[in-house]
Amino acid sequence: MIAYIRAQESLRPDALFHDPLAALLHGAEGAAIARRMGRAPVLPLIVRTWLFDRMIEDAVAAGADTVLNLAAGLDTRPYRMALPAGLRWIEIDLPDLMAEKSAALADATPSCRLERIPLDLGDTAARQAAFTRIGASANRVLVVSEGFLSYLPADEVAALARDLAALPAFQTWLLELNSPGVLRAMQKRYATELKAAPMHFAPAEGPGFFIPHGWAPVEVRSFLRTAVQLGRAGMLMRLLAHRPESSGAQGARFWTGACRFMRKE
Repeated sequence: MIAYIRAQESLRPDALFHDPLAALLHGAEGAAIARRMGRAPVLPLIVRTWLFDRMIEDAVAAGADTVLNLAAGLDTRPYRMALPAGLRWIEIDLPDLMAEKSAALADATPSCRLERIPLDLGDTAARQAAFTRIGASANRVLVVSEGFLSYLPADEVAALARDLAALPAFQTWLLELNSPGVLRAMQKRYATELKAAPMHFAPAEGPGFFIPHGWAPVEVRSFLRTAVQLGRAGMLMRLLAHRPESSGAQGARFWTGACRFMRKE
C-alpha cells in the first residue's frame, strides 16, 4: 500500500518526491489495500516520507557514514535519493520479503553502497549479533525505523532501543510516533485490516518513552504542522494546526510525528 501511495504521489505535478521504482513494487495487491483503506492514511504517509527524506539528508550531511533501515519493507531511498556514493546503506527485513524485493529491483542501480540482511528482528540474539557486526565496521550509524515500531508491544520497543543504544557507533535514530488517541482511532476505523497485523505502540509519554532506554529526543515534527507548511492541508487541518504544539506527553491528542533521537552518552 505504501509503495502504491508513493507511486501515485510521483505522478502529481506538485509531487513532494519522485519514486519511479515504486510502481515496480506495489502490484495489484498494493492498489487493492489502498482502496480498502481509503484516503485517510494517504496524506500522513506522504508527509512521513518527505520528513524522513529530509531528516536522512540532514544526518548524512552531518557525518553519518552508515544508514541502518530496520524493517525496510519496499523502501527505495537508496535508489531515488541523491546520496554519497560511499555511504553504506543496510536494509534488514524478513528473508522472503528481501528476496522478492531484490528480484524486483535487480536491474536498478542504487546511488550508494546497498546491503540487505535477511533477518527476523524479533529474533533477539540474531539482531544483536547483526547490530554488533554493523557497529564494529562503522563510525556513525543512522538508524531508521519508519512504519515499524507501531506494530510492537512497548516492552519489545524498549528492548530494541536498549540493543541499539548499547553500541557507541549507533548515534542517531529516526522513528515515527503516534499518540494513544491516534492509535485508538486507527484501531477502530481499520479493525478488519489490522487483524493480521495489530498495532500496539503509542506511548502516552511521547518521545520521553525512549529516554530511560538510552535515547534523547532532539527533533520532533508533527505530520499535521508539516502538511500545513507544505500546502497540503485542508481547512480543518489548518485550523487544528493552530493548537499549541507539544513534543512531550500526548495522551488523547490526535498527534503523529517524526522524531530524531541521539544516543545518550
